[in-house]
Amino acid sequence: MNAKYENRCIANDVEAVVTSFNQGAMLFEAVRSLFCQTLLPAKIILVDDGSTDEKSIDILDQIVSDTNAPVPLTVIKQANSGVSSARNVGIQHAQAPLVLILDGDDMLEPTYIEQVSRLLREDAAMVAASSWMRTFGVLAATVCPCGGDIAAFLPRNGCPATHILRRNAWEQCGGYDEAMRTGFEDWDFFLSLLETDQKANIGIVRQPLLRYRTAPASSNIKSMNRRLELMRYIMEKHSAAYRAHMIQVLLQMEATSAARLRGWECEILHTIAASGTCSKASEDFLNAPSYGDGGMAAAVRIASARNAVTNQQGG
Repeated sequence: MNAKYENRCIANDVEAVVTSFNQGAMLFEAVRSLFCQTLLPAKIILVDDGSTDEKSIDILDQIVSDTNAPVPLTVIKQANSGVSSARNVGIQHAQAPLVLILDGDDMLEPTYIEQVSRLLREDAAMVAASSWMRTFGVLAATVCPCGGDIAAFLPRNGCPATHILRRNAWEQCGGYDEAMRTGFEDWDFFLSLLETDQKANIGIVRQPLLRYRTAPASSNIKSMNRRLELMRYIMEKHSAAYRAHMIQVLLQMEATSAARLRGWECEILHTIAASGTCSKASEDFLNAPSYGDGGMAAAVRIASARNAVTNQQGG
């Protein structure tokens, strides 16, 4: 081991898989964040999913030739097959019982492996674990996924793509669905993991130990354009779980919808109070509010607030 890292402890039960496709210098940052862990992985497996960008290819070569790496590092190159395939290939080459999955454009805080792997060691029923996220790039925010059992994951995904999984659970569920190349593959995979055992759960460290890069053209943002199509695929694939937890799923979806409607209503009320007007989209809604989902009640409250502002201005 390089002298710089010689006093660092190694988690012999954790290996890291980093996936990359044309991510250039961002890949350096992701790998460096592994080098800086308070508890190092026993090995790093970097899977390049057919990068074509020359800079990205040069960086891969530089990473391979780095003699200062604190732990063994292997690079696997494959023809472009999608992130699910890249992750499966990386996990296949891992031997440790716990495998960290890291996207090549994200970074870990120094205690990520130490804190997240502890959750898995303390709970035998936990099939995967991660943490809250601190986003950077276009959006600077703290995002707090909830984790939980399968009932918590059926209405929405509750774990970041970067996580530590149990390799035996990955084997049992069949791995990532390589047919899913347009998004939501993480959500589908977590559902598959949670279906392996009735007591299975996914843990979350309630601290932002993952730095998640945001950009308007990212695959995550693009996948939202196909959300209903992808959700249909997931619901049909995991139909038995959805049937078993139907009431919980519907109530959670309704709670999410109501919270968003209320947030939108508050924003419109704020705009009306400030200027007495609202956007065309809001006017269209007031002229034809939705029914049966709380929309008409929201429209009544908004119209009442607007009338009050109008009366004040007129008086």
